[in-house]
Amino acid sequence: MRTLIECVPNFSEGRDSAVVEALIRALLAGPDVYLLDREMDADHNRCVITIVGAPESIGKAALRGMAEAAELIDLNHHQGAHPRLGATDVVPFVPIAGVTLADCARIAEWVAEEAWRKLRIPTYLYEAAARRPERVNLENIRRGQFEGVRAEIATRPERLPDFGEPALHPTAGATVVGARKFLIAYNINLNTPDVAPAKAIAKKIRASSGGFPCVKAMGVDLKARNLAQVSMNLTDFETTSIATVFEAVSREAVQAGLEVAGSEIVGLVPRQALVNTAVQFLRVENFTPELIVENRLEQVLSDGKGKLETGDSKSSMGKSGASDAPLRVMVEAFVKAVAAPTPTPGGGSVAALAGALAAGLGEMVCGISLKRKSLEAHYSQLEASREHLATLRECLMENIDRDAQSYEAVLAACKLPKATEAEVEARRQAIESANKKASEMPLATAEWAAAVEREIAGLTGIIIPQAASDLRVANDLAAASRQGGIDNVWANLPAVRDIAWRQEIEARLRKLRNRE
Repeated sequence: MRTLIECVPNFSEGRDSAVVEALIRALLAGPDVYLLDREMDADHNRCVITIVGAPESIGKAALRGMAEAAELIDLNHHQGAHPRLGATDVVPFVPIAGVTLADCARIAEWVAEEAWRKLRIPTYLYEAAARRPERVNLENIRRGQFEGVRAEIATRPERLPDFGEPALHPTAGATVVGARKFLIAYNINLNTPDVAPAKAIAKKIRASSGGFPCVKAMGVDLKARNLAQVSMNLTDFETTSIATVFEAVSREAVQAGLEVAGSEIVGLVPRQALVNTAVQFLRVENFTPELIVENRLEQVLSDGKGKLETGDSKSSMGKSGASDAPLRVMVEAFVKAVAAPTPTPGGGSVAALAGALAAGLGEMVCGISLKRKSLEAHYSQLEASREHLATLRECLMENIDRDAQSYEAVLAACKLPKATEAEVEARRQAIESANKKASEMPLATAEWAAAVEREIAGLTGIIIPQAASDLRVANDLAAASRQGGIDNVWANLPAVRDIAWRQEIEARLRKLRNRE
């Protein structure tokens, strides 16, 4: 199978087509990179360009686009309805074929570091690449936009970039780089120039305000079209579909005496998302993906013999997509890998797994509690907790591999040649960088686990009584994950020579120890 990664850079220019064309040329200037889509929006003053390519090419393409944007876009003269932090505002990498979210996170880290080193553009990591729990969500990083972050970055430690100095690039600002699942950018326009109803509807439907899980939304003023817009990102269309948010916005609009003037998809959308929407609107009974002719044709072609499978075509997947194999079989391979006489996977990976299990248990407790009518008053909090725990679970799962890989990088750096002064220096820098990464991975695990603990604590008293023991197990696992992460940081930290860097990490460890 060919390995493919999608990259969807968002640039702060949606009015000058010549600039957008120059950005596209830069993105496509290297091998094995292909253009899938481009979108320009004058009101947002933003363009979204979708490219796809091989893992070894896609990161370099993103850097070329960032360099071109830094030359052509000056945020000091930029105005638009969409929030922005940089000329290249956000660069997400999305797994398409033959790669994992962890692979995309590694590319995101490389791009973020290279952007600072080569372009002097400070960068932040978000979603699956985030190194701090509060930076998983893009809006937390971008709060205050270019002007607000510029004013605070030198005096507020929480605004410091992951790569770079405490100052924004004078014209290009900063860029947020990360890895995520497929996201659908979906907007619904209302037949009014008044943005207040759009903002009110956005607040009702977004997850952060107790609305639908996996939905981010804001109200936007489309001055050029004399309309207001509910602008949304659906971060998991299988949890909350396009149809669900369309119906909700339409219903809220009618209650406000308005109508939906139209809707739009920005960028690309998975086939299954539209299929799910059609099935939901049409209320199709007994639907399976095999009823779609294109899906059946792909099945025949991939079969190699030109024959269809007979018998029951329905999936044999059980809870959360797990197979019908015994649970012991599903976890045995990892346990054996831990038991093997090799340094990885080790304590850091096990700590990350413990945290992921804690978050998963918390999700389960929220899910079954949401089915109880007697707990209706707590639905908003339960939904918000479930979504936050789902994000933390995904981050901790990614750290199972990332922690092991970071330690393997230390071992590899120690094996570098040291016959000449240049080789000695290169080896020293490689070891220093690898030791920092080997400290950062378990630190992220500990911070995410602490966030799980806080979320679990907030569920006390608002869940079904029968799940109280599950919640206690979740809390114990999260505490073990937090402490395991801390222990692994302390194990790796003494090898780091950068005193200032170590002091910053030690301060974060003290906060974790004190559960601040």
